[in-house]
Amino acid sequence: MKNIINIIRFCAVAGLLLWPVACDSLLDQQPQGQWTAEDNRGGSFATEVFSMYAKARGFHITTGNTALAIHNFRCEDIELGSTPSDGATWGPQFDRFNYSPAMGAISNYWTENYVIAHIANKVLADIKEAEAMGAISEGDLINKAEALFFRAFVYFNLVRAFGEVPLIDFAIADAVEANVPKVSVEKIYELIDADLTAAAALPIPRTWGTQYPGRLTWGAVKALHAKTHLQRNNYGNVLALTAEVIGSRQYNLNTPFNKVFREEGENCSESVWELQCTSTPELPGSNEIGSQYCQVQGCRGAGDWNFGWGWHCPTQTLADAFETGDPRKDETLLYFYKTGEDPSTCPANTPWGEKPIANADVTNKYYNKKAYGAPEMRAKYTKGAFWVNIRMIRYSDVLLMAAEAANEQGATADALDYLEQVRARARGDNVAVLPEVTTTDKALLRAAIKHERRVELAMEWDRFYDLVRWGDATAVLGSAGYQPKHQYLPLPQAEIDKSNGVLIQNPNY
Repeated sequence: MKNIINIIRFCAVAGLLLWPVACDSLLDQQPQGQWTAEDNRGGSFATEVFSMYAKARGFHITTGNTALAIHNFRCEDIELGSTPSDGATWGPQFDRFNYSPAMGAISNYWTENYVIAHIANKVLADIKEAEAMGAISEGDLINKAEALFFRAFVYFNLVRAFGEVPLIDFAIADAVEANVPKVSVEKIYELIDADLTAAAALPIPRTWGTQYPGRLTWGAVKALHAKTHLQRNNYGNVLALTAEVIGSRQYNLNTPFNKVFREEGENCSESVWELQCTSTPELPGSNEIGSQYCQVQGCRGAGDWNFGWGWHCPTQTLADAFETGDPRKDETLLYFYKTGEDPSTCPANTPWGEKPIANADVTNKYYNKKAYGAPEMRAKYTKGAFWVNIRMIRYSDVLLMAAEAANEQGATADALDYLEQVRARARGDNVAVLPEVTTTDKALLRAAIKHERRVELAMEWDRFYDLVRWGDATAVLGSAGYQPKHQYLPLPQAEIDKSNGVLIQNPNY
């Protein structure tokens, strides 16, 4: 716990040191000051590098309603939830695809991703200068890998969300330098590929052990690179990259599914990349060392059951998607009853037997159990569960990426093996559920893998983007108003206005 707190505290301090960057939009950003050897935490550039970890778990990047809406509200399995009046403009914009270029959430997502890109560019420029002077250490090279990774990560966020975006891969000396036109999607992916290839070639550890839990590893670099190729349906590259991660034997599915999202499952052997959060008696509910990820999604009730806002909720459509007896259903859906309803209508939630009571006017049927803190921790700190880590990439995702790629490449036996590993962990000792998939028909196996991604990774990060890349979005989401243009969000109107004609709005907005 001490090491986790230390790295999170350091990230928080670094984030505060760099805070002016986040307060302004992209065109107003100024370059960071120079850092000295006194700032060294395993590399001379670690202050700025660790600030990127803090910002990656930021409200608008991963843990707040902004990120959750952009990644997930747009799919059929997740809805805003809460009450009719709470976030009344969000539901139509994201659940019903009535995007507005003026919406603050879209602007915040754009700006905060570019903030991280800006920090990464500054780090990489400083390291390049140090390399030219011959003043470089192994720790500095690790910092370089981390900067490359985070730059790739945020550009992956941006290209999936907006399509063509400005490519800024240099340190900014003057704000006007950031006012550049959009480039093609292909150009953005060229940068992502180059950054992740270069990062993997640097001396990035396979594991940090207990020294820096959650810090970037070689496996996370490879897994993120595989995800970027999966979005492009580049199955040969997906298969090669996931084979490296699988072959490293660094990860496994030994942690039961019903423990993966509990506190005891944090940084387990399935964790490929996980953002670290914690609470202390001094900071029980603080974004400095934790996040609002669970608070945003927590039961909207009163008293002991006031866990949070009640946003980002599973739909009945998702509940119905689980196979009969699939244990993952009860580990994905948090059951509750409303004030005034009969408690017997609510199943007790494992492992603590709780039956949360939500306000009578909530519109959703379930909450996200993957964002559910332990009662003893809630009693000790805060009902908002600020300490819960954010699972970004799990090994089951790697296996399912490999299964999909193997099937598309004609390696049916490998695809079946990877798929069965995921289903076997899910069924546990109950051989009566989740029978092994044995079909060798490519189309049927493809459908089985799609289903498995949906239920295994439910409420996580990729369902909408999976539907888009499979070409299924119109068929699945058309009744909600989806059209092909909705693959991408509109660019923030404020950024277009400030660019004086340099930035062009996405088509049909």
